Amino acid sequence: MLIAKPTAALLIATLSSTVLFILLSSRPNLSPRPDSMARSFVLWLHGLGDSGPANEPIKTLFTSPEFRNAIWSFPSAPSNPVTCNYGAVMPSWFDIHEIPLTANSPKDESGLLKAVRNVHKMIDKEIAAGTNPKNVFVCGFSQGGALTLASALLYPQTLGGAAVFSGWLPFNSSIIQQIPPEAKRTPILWSHGIDDRTVLFESGQAGPPFLEQAGVSCEFKPYPGLDHSISNEELKHLESWIKTRLNSSS
Repeated sequence: MLIAKPTAALLIATLSSTVLFILLSSRPNLSPRPDSMARSFVLWLHGLGDSGPANEPIKTLFTSPEFRNAIWSFPSAPSNPVTCNYGAVMPSWFDIHEIPLTANSPKDESGLLKAVRNVHKMIDKEIAAGTNPKNVFVCGFSQGGALTLASALLYPQTLGGAAVFSGWLPFNSSIIQQIPPEAKRTPILWSHGIDDRTVLFESGQAGPPFLEQAGVSCEFKPYPGLDHSISNEELKHLESWIKTRLNSSS
């Protein structure tokens, strides 16, 4: 089953969002109970033309006890004109110049960095409320996945992880010099459908070599037969991936 995405009139494709998953963990060798789990936070950033509330059903698929006390956040992007949709105004974290997106597509780095600062404010607020940064997980689909990647790589602390679904590298190689040493220890999960015709599979394949050059760990998972969508298989793997990275201290 695929998670359906809403479409906008001028959208050529939906480019979905960043999930910040700050999850709760259990003590080693103990059955997890709500009172034994640390505070955790999951931030999901939606894609182009989408909205945060439209993505909220995703959290219902995370049924493991470790997620019982997880805080989920599904913010909505501001409305901005989007070049690839002929300047139409729609929810968009930053500008996208063309679709399909390739590894060499033009990049809106100034708009991206503005969006990154807003994501960092969300993370800062949750950490100030008592969440261990290692229990913060940022996740997103398509445009949100690209924003997830940038937000994790530029954050000044090590997070629990960042999950990119059908995303791309939204910046140039010069950004490597801006990645803090702590951010290089944040693990990255990158999932991409081989049949994606909106963000081409080659765009996803360009990610791991870039991250390796930057000294960042990345698990890349291709999904045969999957187009520009999120599958239940991807989300179940994400659930397991996050569970193994949860910390028991708040």
